[in-house]
Amino acid sequence: MAVNPTQNREGADAPKGNDRRERRERRDDRQQEKSPYIERVVFINRVSKVVKGGRRFSFTALVVVGDGNGTVGIGYGKSKEVPQAIAKAVEEAKKSFFKVPRIQGTVPHPSQGETAAGVVLLRPASPGTGVIAGGPVRAVLECAGITDVLTKSLGSNNAINMVHATVAALKQLESPEAIAARRGRPLEDVAPAAIIRASQMTVGA
Repeated sequence: MAVNPTQNREGADAPKGNDRRERRERRDDRQQEKSPYIERVVFINRVSKVVKGGRRFSFTALVVVGDGNGTVGIGYGKSKEVPQAIAKAVEEAKKSFFKVPRIQGTVPHPSQGETAAGVVLLRPASPGTGVIAGGPVRAVLECAGITDVLTKSLGSNNAINMVHATVAALKQLESPEAIAARRGRPLEDVAPAAIIRASQMTVGA
């Protein structure tokens, strides 16, 4: 009996597609299990370089990585493929980790960061306010574990400048204890009683 070659081809292709999909899902699951960090891709751009033979295209990626508990970093990666560019950016972000002081999920005091034409202002917010911020700024704050904050962008809307300005603002933050130690004064003289209690509750938690 003659066999339709189309049926054979369809029957042979279906398992391959399913196998590829299953392998991709297993790989994604393994990556999620391996990484304890929050990873946010903020910006992907295609760039080109003019050479003698024509143009060579590559991709750049800006990624924010954090543990959601006061540690965050940003990285910039470049490669001929998007996944490789993101992977390089993630590795660079992990090398640039820094600690962010928080009091009950918000920033201890107002802070302003500037990078190039990007200016970002951070202000403390009461519990339940949420992260009032745009996309690039929100990505940095959420990866750092800040859950309640008021922000305002005063300069450029460029995603790269906004991310770097947010990081600059976070690096200026100090806990009440650090401020008191730097000034050589009692803790009660540099922070209101409510802030001191909230800070102690955060440390205890």
